[in-house]
Amino acid sequence: MTKPSLPDLLHAAVSAVGGTERPGQVAMAEAVAEAIDDSTHRLIQAGTGTGKSLGYLVPALAHGERVVVATATLALQRQLVERDLPRTVEALHPQLRRRPQFAMLKGRSNYLCLHRLHEGAPQDEEEGLFDQFEAAAPTSKLGQDLLRLRDWADETDTGDRDDLTPGVSDRAWSQVSVSSRECLGATKCPYGAECFAEAARERAKLADVVVTNHALLAIDAIEGAPVLPQHEVLIVDEAHELVSRVTGVATGELTPGQVNRAVKRAAKLVDEKTADSLQTASESFERVMELALPGRLEEVPEELGYALAALRDAARDVISAIGSTRDKSVADEDAVRKQALASVENVHAVAERIIAGSEYDVVWYERHDRFGATLRVAPLSVSGLLREKLFEDRSVVLTSATLKLGGDFNGVAASLGLSPEGVEADDAPVWRGLDVGSPFDYPKQGILYVAKHLATPGREGTRGDMMDELAELIEAAGGRTLGLFSSMRGAKAAAEELRGRLDHPILLQGEETLGELIKNFAADPRTCLFGTLSLWQGVDVPGPSCQLVIMDRIPFPRPDDPLMSARQKSVEEHGGNGFMAVAATHAALLMAQGAGRLVRAAGDRGVVAVLDPRLATARYGSFLKATLPNFWYTTDRNQVRRSLAAIDTAAKADGK
Repeated sequence: MTKPSLPDLLHAAVSAVGGTERPGQVAMAEAVAEAIDDSTHRLIQAGTGTGKSLGYLVPALAHGERVVVATATLALQRQLVERDLPRTVEALHPQLRRRPQFAMLKGRSNYLCLHRLHEGAPQDEEEGLFDQFEAAAPTSKLGQDLLRLRDWADETDTGDRDDLTPGVSDRAWSQVSVSSRECLGATKCPYGAECFAEAARERAKLADVVVTNHALLAIDAIEGAPVLPQHEVLIVDEAHELVSRVTGVATGELTPGQVNRAVKRAAKLVDEKTADSLQTASESFERVMELALPGRLEEVPEELGYALAALRDAARDVISAIGSTRDKSVADEDAVRKQALASVENVHAVAERIIAGSEYDVVWYERHDRFGATLRVAPLSVSGLLREKLFEDRSVVLTSATLKLGGDFNGVAASLGLSPEGVEADDAPVWRGLDVGSPFDYPKQGILYVAKHLATPGREGTRGDMMDELAELIEAAGGRTLGLFSSMRGAKAAAEELRGRLDHPILLQGEETLGELIKNFAADPRTCLFGTLSLWQGVDVPGPSCQLVIMDRIPFPRPDDPLMSARQKSVEEHGGNGFMAVAATHAALLMAQGAGRLVRAAGDRGVVAVLDPRLATARYGSFLKATLPNFWYTTDRNQVRRSLAAIDTAAKADGK
């Protein structure tokens, strides 16, 4: 039987979703197929509108062996599993003469736990909540959520939190879910045969394509115990997010509240002396944390070191005691043990890691007005971990709309533990980069305007000239503005100021759910939406509602950001340019993502306005501009106002 050709398969898949094949999509599919066949690695930049999902799904399904696809966002995971994969499988089935299977796999805490649902959360402050609601209908939001979860458990086939509509609060979900450390295990749990998480893992073992997330991919790599099924091909979509997600998984933290919960959970399982020792250590740690000031700890202060050593030693004794005794008077003993062990083991591990003082870790305090101080420890870099764990024994394809920073792939490659393109090193995997472009005509569809006449932004204070510029641009555009700010404080200040100066409705992130804000923004072209980080990357509003994207300033990391400043210093100590390698690269990635919010479809027109003159005047400005879409560039404020007014007039003429 003749093997179906990749072009024929891609054509069938694109036709099934009602699309049109694009040169970039074809080039991407061919590159993915080559990487799979040659067991090599690829970094593929595929601009907005390329159709990159089908560009990698078609060769993945044609491969015939299991492929894992890891994404960063829930939206893309759902798109793949609910839309792209079903249609693509149906389209390819006649030519492949088989029907490939696919499955979604997430971390255990994303699935409802039947044991926790029926037996309750052991030893927590919410203990017995379900029992309280048996006699009468609950009036609290938490109580209503819990009873709705009980009803949903009888209806759902997946137990996946994301299949519950409308959703419930994190507090409610925590009462019916467990972490992998708290899980009793399928063989010990009385509900093991019905377990939703285990069922998801079994489906993944039988699937040709397994869709997961970056966090689970990181856990699979870091913890050594495989949670993903065996595979020889890995495709990482939204790969610009991977380093951040892996860093998050590899970050440990301790708070007084967290330690206190561990003390309470262990108290019924160990003798009084052992419990008192952990309690005393917890109180010492809490006293130190009360005085903690935000910032990096280049060395662990003596008092904190003593408190952490006491916590580590007391936690170790508790772990040993729990393992050697079994108190039959404790109801639901195994669940109590697992939860207590998970809490105490985390305290022990983080305390021991910080005390060890590795040169490859960064330690710092954070302080929140409401929750108090947190002690964190994160890896200085995850490049070595990724080089060792991600690229060995499998072919890896990493793709995103923003992988080339400053005009090449080398910045992203270095963060992944790869050598510069074309440079072979003994301990670094060989890879190739490919930019398949975008179907959009950026010079004709968009303008990049830099407000060169404005004052350089400082660390603090309201920028009066920037507010005036912002107001004038919004007026010229007739609303239709997505305002991307480098801080929530800046977004709030701008919203408060302009609500008093403009007639256009201004939505502010945090005043409603993000989904509702974006929905309202898209529905009314006169509306503006202001916000920070998640808006730089999470808005997809094609059409006339988003014709002006404003960035208030170049989004460099804060100079006092502990992890970023430590990484910058490390680069400099090794002879590199820390500012360009860390701060400028961080800013370039965010700006590329932010600018990508403007043109989402072939008919889109508009302006990206950067209200920071440094993009035009600083030496690093060319690096940042090289990362952005190839818009027509200007610093002429009058020209850009005329262009915005013309775009607004055209949209109104079309009734939009």
